Amino acid sequence: MTEIEQLLVRVAAEARNTRPWGWPSLPEPVDAAALTRAEAALGFALPRLLAALYVRIGDGGFGPEYGLLPLLDGPPSGEPAVVPQYLSNREGGRKDPDWPWPEGVLPISHWGCGMYACVDCRSPEGTVLLFEPNADDADHAWYVDAPDLATWLHAWLDGTGWYEESNEGMDMAPWPDFRIRTAAAQAS
Repeated sequence: MTEIEQLLVRVAAEARNTRPWGWPSLPEPVDAAALTRAEAALGFALPRLLAALYVRIGDGGFGPEYGLLPLLDGPPSGEPAVVPQYLSNREGGRKDPDWPWPEGVLPISHWGCGMYACVDCRSPEGTVLLFEPNADDADHAWYVDAPDLATWLHAWLDGTGWYEESNEGMDMAPWPDFRIRTAAAQAS
């Protein structure tokens, strides 16, 4: 069994045993057709591990804090799903060039207060970013949460994420690619 397969087994077990806020039960996984529709709407493919979470474990409702957002349809809490949230964020960034949303950065989990865990689908490793919009400006709103989605999931499973009470005050590095990835949006 590969490391990713072992990780998926651990995530599935934890997903069955925990319920984040507002989720009465673990949603059924999405089918291949729903994944294809989501990727077509986004204009890019999901990283393999992220796709596997949705296709093999459930359509959101598991993971740290409020859990992963569903892929296409909103959860019981009323929070938008991944695809509509991404499209809305991109449109909002076009309307407000001071707060551009980077292409290919997919919000996957809501932390509350407008904060999101996001996967950079354009990075080879699927870097997980923290979007913290309570900063004074967009240049100080993006942080590297984990170098890849597998590391982010391990932090949740092992209780070592920045959001754990024992880890309060952990510093995250600013995302160095923010200005590079949003320069074209700001030039137009």
